[in-house]
Amino acid sequence: MSNVIVEAIKKVKPAVVSVVITKEIPEEVLNHLPYFGPGGMLVPPGKDKQTDIGAGTIPQDHEKIKVGGGSGFIVSRDGLVLTNKHVVQDPEATYTVVTEEDKHFPAKVLARDPINDIAILKIESEKELPFVRLADSGKLELGEPLIAIGNTLGEFKNTVSVGVASGLSRFITAQNEFSGEAAFLRGLIQTDAAINPGNSGGPLVNAHGEAIGINVAVILGAQNVGFAIPINAAARDLDDLKRFGRLRKPFLGVRYLIINKEIKDRLKLTADTGAYVIKENDPDDEAVVKNSPADKAGIKERDIILEFNGVKLTTQKNLQDVLENCKVGESVPLKVLRGDKEEELKLTLEERKF
Repeated sequence: MSNVIVEAIKKVKPAVVSVVITKEIPEEVLNHLPYFGPGGMLVPPGKDKQTDIGAGTIPQDHEKIKVGGGSGFIVSRDGLVLTNKHVVQDPEATYTVVTEEDKHFPAKVLARDPINDIAILKIESEKELPFVRLADSGKLELGEPLIAIGNTLGEFKNTVSVGVASGLSRFITAQNEFSGEAAFLRGLIQTDAAINPGNSGGPLVNAHGEAIGINVAVILGAQNVGFAIPINAAARDLDDLKRFGRLRKPFLGVRYLIINKEIKDRLKLTADTGAYVIKENDPDDEAVVKNSPADKAGIKERDIILEFNGVKLTTQKNLQDVLENCKVGESVPLKVLRGDKEEELKLTLEERKF
């Protein structure tokens, strides 16, 4: 490992934290759970439970117990912390940030970005905190050395793995490690630096010791195929929070399929690329949300949006990718194929309500 990598790790490591998830569990549920007693012995349900959390036991009544953990990293001296939205998705849970020095801070969730799987937490400290500077992920190039740091398996704090940028602008369907729900993630950085369960929310760092991404997913059954959210998405969220006190995401108001060869052939479409406006299987769904910007602009079900804001829509550059780079209130031109006729429309983006 080169001195450059070692110095980058030293720079970042003090600001990498564990995010501990605790939740109140009703007594009737506790009584039906096995637990680990002193010495690590598994005690069957129904036996008397001790109350020493440090010994690994489950407390009685309605005391809170640890139900999960992830990673995060401090990005400002006053205690702003980035992690994944799926790590802190439960509004009824309590979140605690644990630093490298084993200091515990209650964490408040300031914002959750479900589109990009990003969350922003806040901790309070009497002293200025170490923090990670943010890089420009738009300048990342294939083959650049990268470092993943996180709370591996929820137990091994500040585990470091080294690799390179293996791919850019990847899109995957990821399963939430806590809820099991599926999420479609776009524009990801692929790396061969090992990312494991519990690393979610930790930083992916460049050779300068700057965060280039947020670790988010790994392909099970594959070797060294991990993914991170580009840090520029988090930088936009941080800027929104500082300027407006909330996240401001542009809203279009359509359901769609990105056209590829399979979809073109199966649905007998005339366009090779674009976003095909169509509702999902649920009969209550709408292809175009009523009174949305898309509705006001005249977009209709079975239209194909060929271009959005001057960008041709493809599987590599889909509608959500382009929309992410637009602003609330921006007037955006569209090129739409309706039947066999192309039309040019214009709409004004509104704010998404989370």
